[in-house]
Amino acid sequence: MDINEQVDRLLRAEHYDPFQVLGVHFTGAKKETAIIRCFQPHASDVSLLIDKIRIPMTRVRDEGLFEAQVDTGKIADKNLDPYNYQYEINYYDGVQQTINDPYRFMPILSEQDKYLFNFGTNYLLYNHMGAQPGMYSQITGTIFRVWAPSATRVSVVGDFNGWDGRVHPLRSLGGSGIWELFIPGIEENEIYKFEIRTQRGKILLKSDPFQYFGEHRPKTASMVRYLDHYQWQDEQWQKAKLKVDPYNNAMSIYEMHPGSWQRDPKNPDRFFTFRELAEKLIPYVKQLGFTHIELMPVMEHPLDESWGYQVTGPFSLTSRYGTPEDFMFFVDVCHQENIGVILDWVPAHFPKDKHSLGRFDGTALYEHDDPRKGSHPEWGTFIYNYGRKEVSNFLIANALFWIDKYHIDGLRVDAVASMLYLDYSRKDGEWLPNAHGGRENLEAIEFLRHLNSVVYERHPGTLMIAEESTSFYGVSKPADMGGLGFGFKWNMGWMNDILNYFEKDPIYRKFHHNNLTFSIMYAFSENFILPISHDEVVHGKKSLIDKMPGDLGQKFANLRLFFLSMWMHPGKKLVFMGNEFGQCKEWNCKQSLDFHLFEENGMHGEMLQFFEKLNTMYRENPSLYERDFNPEGFQWMDLEDRENSIISYARFAENKNDHLVCLLNFTPQAFYDYKMGLPTDSNYEQIFCSDSSRFAGCSSDDKVIYKAINEPFAQAQYHAKVAVPPLAGIVLKPC
Repeated sequence: MDINEQVDRLLRAEHYDPFQVLGVHFTGAKKETAIIRCFQPHASDVSLLIDKIRIPMTRVRDEGLFEAQVDTGKIADKNLDPYNYQYEINYYDGVQQTINDPYRFMPILSEQDKYLFNFGTNYLLYNHMGAQPGMYSQITGTIFRVWAPSATRVSVVGDFNGWDGRVHPLRSLGGSGIWELFIPGIEENEIYKFEIRTQRGKILLKSDPFQYFGEHRPKTASMVRYLDHYQWQDEQWQKAKLKVDPYNNAMSIYEMHPGSWQRDPKNPDRFFTFRELAEKLIPYVKQLGFTHIELMPVMEHPLDESWGYQVTGPFSLTSRYGTPEDFMFFVDVCHQENIGVILDWVPAHFPKDKHSLGRFDGTALYEHDDPRKGSHPEWGTFIYNYGRKEVSNFLIANALFWIDKYHIDGLRVDAVASMLYLDYSRKDGEWLPNAHGGRENLEAIEFLRHLNSVVYERHPGTLMIAEESTSFYGVSKPADMGGLGFGFKWNMGWMNDILNYFEKDPIYRKFHHNNLTFSIMYAFSENFILPISHDEVVHGKKSLIDKMPGDLGQKFANLRLFFLSMWMHPGKKLVFMGNEFGQCKEWNCKQSLDFHLFEENGMHGEMLQFFEKLNTMYRENPSLYERDFNPEGFQWMDLEDRENSIISYARFAENKNDHLVCLLNFTPQAFYDYKMGLPTDSNYEQIFCSDSSRFAGCSSDDKVIYKAINEPFAQAQYHAKVAVPPLAGIVLKPC
């Protein structure tokens, strides 16, 4: 292709390598002449500046192509470098600007980085792709890179070039599918997008898949951002975390939605920033004794009502809650207060918004082309193509990004079940079987194993948690044992059984006794977290306290009993915000929680005291967490009293002498000489009662000691006769 054809393609904005026309080109046998070209369609005239030498450039094409010829010998005599030059530009609007030429720089991304990306193992991809501000050849600016292998031309556009895709076309880096351009003078907070020309000639305007930050909705432009300004103060937490085994330590998680925990009371439509939330939320969570905060997705998303689960910017902190530094501050303060931070993370699907990942370069790049594999019928979203190595790399790098840049302690992976099965939420004929004719998504399974192995290798203290609702084998077992390699799995079976049970009128609970006992049959098959999440209190499902039968006092008694039974059950704990004080209304992402209830009814404040004492008992007794995943840490005392809807069991620490025994009464009937099984011939002190007067119950807090009677009862070797309040549980400890 001769130079005229090259120029024509450039001026039509169709060139895959603008460097073949623009920048410095030598002619002559000894390169005695340098031809320097620039394309400035908005300029009236352009001059070339080499040191203090000013050379007017000739407009060689009406569209705005300018050219200057320089005798390299004369420049060399003056010790000047023909690659070290600037343009002085006079625009039609009267503005004058002096710039460095983006088209005088060699390719910057290394061959190794390109190879690793195409191979699927460039785990630090976020340090290379997107907009990377910095210095190159002693010149400050920003390197733009994007993956668009089927595009015929890619440009970066923004206010800095009048959103004109002709001005800053990127260079294709060959078979890698990556496009690159270093633009001098582009600084932090500059907004931009990528303009992509497809093989069919269609022009797409896309946000940067690797943007670190972006415009506030409904705007969708990306923003150049540097993430290394913040000075972290959590060294002590990071060192201590590596010494803590999460499996045999207390873990009670407070799940929350940053946009609706509290809002500005003077302006209810305004979200608090993460810096403001740090001042209010962290002391609250610390006082209640939770060990972790789990945040619903904080990645950029267009629709508030998606709660963050339809992510358009996986690497971008949403602008709703302040700046990246505000979020870093929030995480940092959590760590300084010994509170871990878990993020909900969404690798299962992404929305179809035009500015996002879908059909990114005119083809199904991040998703499958066939809607039977690439489109989610229930959610109206695209499904990631896990079999494409670059997509797998994109997602794994994204997980590492939040751990690396924001010091996140764990990821709760959303909708894992939808990833594992090709027929998830599909009817016959709407899905394609795998290579073996089965329904398992083999590519997604391999991706999850790869993800977990890389995360644990690079960040061994990380909590990797699966929200998975099926009986898929080995979700929390190592990959080399046939598992998926997660650290933990949500126990959705327990959640469904216990909620179904508590919604029953107590008079009918005896007919559903198995709901209380069945979960122990599989409690040690996975490393379970017991979740009462936002999904259980959304519109149409009632608030948790409203699920409870009876009058208001009985509802609170049931609620306290519910959480005591949850905290005594094997498994780590998670509870959604508002449940800790008995939020009466269903959760609404558009409103603050009803903290005004504390002023209307004292039982809400006493419910907080209950949670504080519950978490204190939990943290202070290793029997409640050391053997969560070991059947030797659990023993039934009596599982068969369905007539009275009462169960009792013991929890044991590694030292079996350290144990607790609980009895849970799920009816409004009080008992005064009830036989309670005990595992040892000891005196037992009652250390907790959910019916305590401190929690708006009716029982006194007087110290109570029970002496074990050397006589078997039910599944226990010993027993004592105890007083059992209605709709309440008691906890005994040997003394």
